[in-house]
Amino acid sequence: MGLAIACVACMAMFLMASGVASQNGWDNAFATFYGDMSGKETMQGACGYGDLFKQGYGLKTAALSTALFNDGLTCGACFQLQCVNDPRWCAPGTITITATNFCPPNASKPGNNGGWCNPPRKHFDLSMPMFTKITKDYHAGIVPVRFRRVPCIKKGGVRFEIKGKPDWILVLVYNVGGAGDVKAMQVKGSRTGWITMTRNWGQNWQTRRHLLGQSLSFRVTTSDGKMVQSDDVAPANWKFGQVFEGKQF
Repeated sequence: MGLAIACVACMAMFLMASGVASQNGWDNAFATFYGDMSGKETMQGACGYGDLFKQGYGLKTAALSTALFNDGLTCGACFQLQCVNDPRWCAPGTITITATNFCPPNASKPGNNGGWCNPPRKHFDLSMPMFTKITKDYHAGIVPVRFRRVPCIKKGGVRFEIKGKPDWILVLVYNVGGAGDVKAMQVKGSRTGWITMTRNWGQNWQTRRHLLGQSLSFRVTTSDGKMVQSDDVAPANWKFGQVFEGKQF
């Protein structure tokens, strides 16, 4: 019993730290789906993630509307969703997804005419397999849901994919546990101090320091203020396009 109470308290603290706590930590939104049951059209794009299956996200993903996407700062965050208030279409149970893309507004279809991702609407565009886990039939098309932020549970460590060119290093950070969404990144070469990186787009972080020929260490800070430092993740002979694994939250 004591452990259960402690877990509830931890969840409440996480939701407050993530800035999304409302009544009982839940908020209201709507959900649609894209593609078909094959998952071949799994969305990528606005967060900078590449192959979602290779990176471990798979079909448990969603594109977020403007109100939730927060210009990419929400990329990597995890949400629990449940279909509500629609007995005809809602199925019992919940799903947990990771935010991996942006659902753009559609100015030509205002309000309830199909502009589901238009501000200020809170909306999740799910893969069809995930949509059908919370609905009785995909023909529902769009359903009301309630959602809340939850900690991300990821296998393995935080991963760093190094891209760019000699005088411009771009690092995609993914597979981030805990809060999931990264708010700050630092890199350290074996011949430098800690260098603050700037967010380029999605979860791609950049620096214009020349770091070739140096082993690299990273500090990752998530939206709840927690930081993980991974020392000498990339060896001195690292190359562009390689992926390295660090510690996990």
